[in-house]
Amino acid sequence: MDIEVRVRNRHGDRVDPVPFLVVVGLAFAFALSFGPLYGLAYGLALPASVAVSTLAFAVAAAVAYHRLVRCAPPLDAGPLPPGPRLARLLYAGAAFGVLLVALTVPLL
Repeated sequence: MDIEVRVRNRHGDRVDPVPFLVVVGLAFAFALSFGPLYGLAYGLALPASVAVSTLAFAVAAAVAYHRLVRCAPPLDAGPLPPGPRLARLLYAGAAFGVLLVALTVPLL
């Protein structure tokens, strides 16, 4: 059985859903693994810290949908030039590194 997911941008053109799914999966993993621990460390009750973490995940998923699906160029638009692609990759790597370091800093 062949399952085809048809994801379309705001112009009705098909877009690749894989980047969106990867970002949402990472957001889910980070928000709901680190969020409740930090919430408990800062004095929130467990249900409240899980709720705040879920809200953070929902916001991240909405932003990812807007950036990676709604505003995405169509599949037949061709590849981006290498300069902006490299800049995006470097900025994303730096942001991910800062996030990892920030999450591993001991709580005071």
